[in-house]
Amino acid sequence: MHPLTGFTAGLLFITLSELGDKTFFIGMILATRHPRRWVFVGVTAALFVMTVLSVAIGQAVTIFPEHYVQGLTVTLFLGFGLKLLYDASRMVGGGSLADEQAEALEAVEESEAEVKKWSVKAVLIQSFSLTFVAEWGDRTQFATIALAAANHPVGVVLGSTLGHAVCAAIAVACGKLVAGRISERWLTTVGGLLFVIFGLVAAVEMV
Repeated sequence: MHPLTGFTAGLLFITLSELGDKTFFIGMILATRHPRRWVFVGVTAALFVMTVLSVAIGQAVTIFPEHYVQGLTVTLFLGFGLKLLYDASRMVGGGSLADEQAEALEAVEESEAEVKKWSVKAVLIQSFSLTFVAEWGDRTQFATIALAAANHPVGVVLGSTLGHAVCAAIAVACGKLVAGRISERWLTTVGGLLFVIFGLVAAVEMV
């Protein structure tokens, strides 16, 4: 598989899926309390490490027969996609991102209660650890694993990392403005459609 395919898939998927996610709000909240550049570095570093780990898992899966890997990829994408579309259809009005933001705020408050003196190192560690924990087990992690199993690993790492960096930059620079203009229902629908599209593409490639 050409690296450009994996790069494009990773960039498109991550950029559109991470807006309004818990990690997005963590970056947004931290940027109101600490220097933005260090928050950005810590958040992006955590997402890069998570991406590399996810891609490594995706590549490890390829030791199994190809048709099993393709079947798992299709199942993951379509399963997540249909679940998200179902959730979006049951949301009243446009939905709200308040729950994601509240969870992020709670995580930040708990973390800051343990720090007595702030420094660049402390900000980096907090930004990295909060983001890494929030992203672990998230649907985008499984999506990255699936993308890596079906595409060139370097392309997926570069595309996904750039997508994460774009979202982190938006969160740190103007997160409140963006969050106030998008609805949870819209984000959930877009995420669901992306999962379904990637699932259908993977299914076609199996034929």
